[in-house]
Amino acid sequence: MAWIEIIPPEQATGILKQEYDAAIQRAGRIWNIVSIMSQNPAVMRASMEFYKRLMHDRSPLSRSQREMLAVVVSAANHCIY
Repeated sequence: MAWIEIIPPEQATGILKQEYDAAIQRAGRIWNIVSIMSQNPAVMRASMEFYKRLMHDRSPLSRSQREMLAVVVSAANHCIY
């Protein structure tokens, strides 16, 4: 089994602390998909920005349709969320 070392929230500084704080504000917690990027906070920030644009910016797809697509892709990839 693979192991990815994460930086816990109480040790976060700078960009990582900002992103952790934003994650808590957004979701009430820090999900594993976020914390696995803690070794590279710039990548975490870019990933979160990408996600926000995909799911929240203007699109010909409704928010519900985008969420449904995410669920189908996750199921097809055998992701557990």
